[in-house]
Amino acid sequence: MNAEKKERTVVHVEKSGKHYYFGSLAAIYEMFDKQDIGISYGSLRNYGLSSDKPYKNNKVIIRKGILLTIPKKGISESE
Repeated sequence: MNAEKKERTVVHVEKSGKHYYFGSLAAIYEMFDKQDIGISYGSLRNYGLSSDKPYKNNKVIIRKGILLTIPKKGISESE
């Protein structure tokens, strides 16, 4: 069995000198509200966040990237 490597998105939020990591944009709003971040969820989705286009305002910097991992070792076909 060949284990395929699945690409996973990570969203990095820098706020007040602290760093937070989330698996999605929606997860950010489970911890922070619109006033904490300075942008609503819908507006952030429409912004087009990408690794080349971070979102910045006077409260946060939000970056989107790929979580780098190694493939899981699968069970060999002979087993």
